[in-house]
Amino acid sequence: MPSQVHAFAFGALMAGLMLAAATRTMHAQSLDAVVAESVARVARQAEQPARRFDLTLDDAVQRALERNLDIAVQRIHPLVQDMQIVAANAAFLPFASSGLILDQATTPNRFVFDGGGLAGQSIVTDLGVYDVAVGQQMKWGGGRYDVAWDSTRWESTNIFSTFNPSFGANMTLQYTQPLLRGFRTDSPRTQLAVSRINRDISDIDLEQTVVNTLAGVRLAYWDLVYARAAVGVQRQALALAEQLVADNRVRVEVGTMAPIDVVAAQSEAAARRQLLARAVETQRTGELVLKELIVGGTSDELWSSELNPTDQPRIEATPIELEGAIRMALDRRTDVSRARRQLDANEATVDNLRNSTLPALDLVGSYQLSGQGGPRRVPAGNSFEDIFAGAGGVIPGGYRDALHSIANADYPVWRVQLQMTYPLGLSADRAAYERARLELQQNRAQIRRIELRIASEVTNAALRIGSIRDRIAAATASRELAEEQLQAEESKFEVGLSTNFFVLQSQRDLATAQDAELRAILDYQRARIEFERTQRASLGGAGIALVGGAMERGPVGPTGAAQSGAFLTPQR
Repeated sequence: MPSQVHAFAFGALMAGLMLAAATRTMHAQSLDAVVAESVARVARQAEQPARRFDLTLDDAVQRALERNLDIAVQRIHPLVQDMQIVAANAAFLPFASSGLILDQATTPNRFVFDGGGLAGQSIVTDLGVYDVAVGQQMKWGGGRYDVAWDSTRWESTNIFSTFNPSFGANMTLQYTQPLLRGFRTDSPRTQLAVSRINRDISDIDLEQTVVNTLAGVRLAYWDLVYARAAVGVQRQALALAEQLVADNRVRVEVGTMAPIDVVAAQSEAAARRQLLARAVETQRTGELVLKELIVGGTSDELWSSELNPTDQPRIEATPIELEGAIRMALDRRTDVSRARRQLDANEATVDNLRNSTLPALDLVGSYQLSGQGGPRRVPAGNSFEDIFAGAGGVIPGGYRDALHSIANADYPVWRVQLQMTYPLGLSADRAAYERARLELQQNRAQIRRIELRIASEVTNAALRIGSIRDRIAAATASRELAEEQLQAEESKFEVGLSTNFFVLQSQRDLATAQDAELRAILDYQRARIEFERTQRASLGGAGIALVGGAMERGPVGPTGAAQSGAFLTPQR
């Protein structure tokens, strides 16, 4: 009986273990199925071809003008400089000021003539003043005008007051005209001039960004054209290598070739697959570079599309007029234009520093009209008792009397003043002016250096175009000879007069010649783009520091136009 129990327990245990193992197996199989399905889904998504987008060079340029983020950022700079001009111009706007004063004072009556009367009462005085003024700094001549108007109401218990309450009004006109320092220029006018120059410089910087960006678009476009053609060359070379492998296997089967020759052909095909993978990687990288220049973000339709450049390059046979290109570059280059405008800003700063070394001689002219009104007390007589007793009459009046006095110019006051100040010895302004003058000479020399560099860059770009034309002719001849050599080797190999090694070498030579021809054609397009860019913009700033809107598409040059003619893709 115990043995039966043990047997039953052992059987139950084994059944449980088998059930658990089966459960784990089913669970593992379900996980493997999920993983396999996920991998398959990702693979299917990867195999789905991206939407193909045919793109001409003109379309790429237009998209860059509309969507390139570097251009979008640079477009804001002129607007910022506009606000700088507004801020600098604010120094010449008229300003108005006004004020109101209410004052009451109580003073003791210490003496008999203080006005408190014989009873010795304290004196209480109420004063109210309201004033308004308008002034403006003038751009011409550095003058300044000020117009002020003030009204007062004065009331007191002083018995000597003739007008009580007393209403007064004053109008003052004043003009200050500098005759030496500040006449031709001053700090506000210099700041306004420099702000306007900086506005022009921001336009030049925007033009430079546009020109360099469009040059980058054209370069990236032709790089992508070359990369796609290079992929075609490598696919052709791989097809030749695989065809040779297949032919050699047939020869081995019929006994006309050793098996080692198949291995050599397979090795060449493997090498060609590696080169094809590298070419595809280069094509994808070039496509990404072009997308970054012509899209406005990852939500753009082109970002997830496959770009298919449809334009083909063309070799221009028109000779280059070098002297005219240099003259155009000296007139239009953004770096020299920027340097010249910065030189203008420096000259404005130097003029201001020179002006600050002059003595200050100011002519000040003022004209003032006053008016008085209010009830006027008339004493009964001239005796001491008549004055202090308060006897007599009162002539009625008010603020209108003061205005009437100003209108009739009853109480005019005019003044002409000449003020002069000048430093003794060598002032800090003189030292600053001398330093700025030396820096201005240095800036002029830098502009001459920039002009020489421009002439050198344009000349070098023109020479490069000529040399690349010769390179293309030589590369084309080399490719044609490589095609003939491969055909000859294959013909000799068919009749047993050549070896597998020479066929493989001829295939390598053809692929190398094809790539060299494509590279020469690409270099020619790059040289044409660089030649045009050197006539319009620099890659960086001019390197000259200060001493102290909507873009329209311009004409497209030869390297920017959609070119006709076939891309010289070697065909066997």
